[in-house]
Amino acid sequence: MNYTSTVLSVADINLARKFYEDLFGLELYQNYGINISFTCGLSLQQEFDWLVNLPKEKILKYTNNIELCFEEENFNDFLKKLKEYPDIKYLGDIIEHSWGQRVVRFYDLDGHIIEVGESMKMVINRFLVTGLTMDEVATKMGASVEDLEKLRSR
Repeated sequence: MNYTSTVLSVADINLARKFYEDLFGLELYQNYGINISFTCGLSLQQEFDWLVNLPKEKILKYTNNIELCFEEENFNDFLKKLKEYPDIKYLGDIIEHSWGQRVVRFYDLDGHIIEVGESMKMVINRFLVTGLTMDEVATKMGASVEDLEKLRSR
C-alpha cells in the first residue's frame, strides 16, 4: 500500500491554489477543476461535501485537529513574505521549541492550521556554528547523532 495525498476542503479552489502556490511555492501536478494536486502530495478540493458524501453543514472550518507542516531554509525571509498577507490569522507568536527550531502557526484561507518551521538542517547547523559538537547538539535536541546526520544530508 502507498500513501498518496492529503486532501483539504476549500471554499474557492482558485483562491486556495493561488495562496499555496504564491506563499509556499507549491507546484501544480494535476488539475481537475474543483480538485487540484501539488507535486508534494497535497490536494485541494472544492465541494468537499460532494466528494466525501456528507451534508455541507458537516464540513467544518477551524476544527484545530490537524496541521500541515512545512520547513523553510530561509525562515526569516519567509516571515517577511508572510507579512504580505495582512488577513492571516495567527495562532500565536513565533516560538522556539526546546530542540531549537523556530516555528510560526497560522490558518490558511479555509481555517486549516499551518506550521512553518525553520528547517531542522538549519537548526543543527546554527548550533554547530556556535561551537557545539554533534554529540552536544544531539543531547540538546533530544535526538541521536545518526538521526541528526540524516537531517543534515537531506
